[in-house]
Amino acid sequence: MAAELTVRLVDHAIELQALWQRIADPDCGAQLVFVGATRQRTATERDVLVTRQLAYQAYRPMAEKELRVLLEEAAERWPLRHLVAVHRLGEVPVGQASVAIGLSSPHRGACMEAMPWIMDELKRRVPVWKQEHYDDGSTQWIHR
Repeated sequence: MAAELTVRLVDHAIELQALWQRIADPDCGAQLVFVGATRQRTATERDVLVTRQLAYQAYRPMAEKELRVLLEEAAERWPLRHLVAVHRLGEVPVGQASVAIGLSSPHRGACMEAMPWIMDELKRRVPVWKQEHYDDGSTQWIHR
């Protein structure tokens, strides 16, 4: 059975219930969702910065293509049935999701092994750029 892949870049809040529905499968005993959210405090070597929001930009066609390739590679490496990747673009306030990955497979091992690999590769390969906006009014582009 071929894996079902869903890739989306969105300009609004990520709908986590819809993500759960995309990975639901009565033949899959494992369903795993990772949500990366905007955190309020970022520790640096010198101090702690208070984040107001993050802003993400991407070249959509390239980012969507690379994200799809990434999920295809994961489906080849692990026996995953459903793979969903949603990344938010634009402004993301503290506490809201920036990225969500959903996986399902017959057994938990595949999901548990694949998730950190997918997130590490997403940060390394997918052309999405992050700018942090701090409470003091300053901003900084962050290499993910």
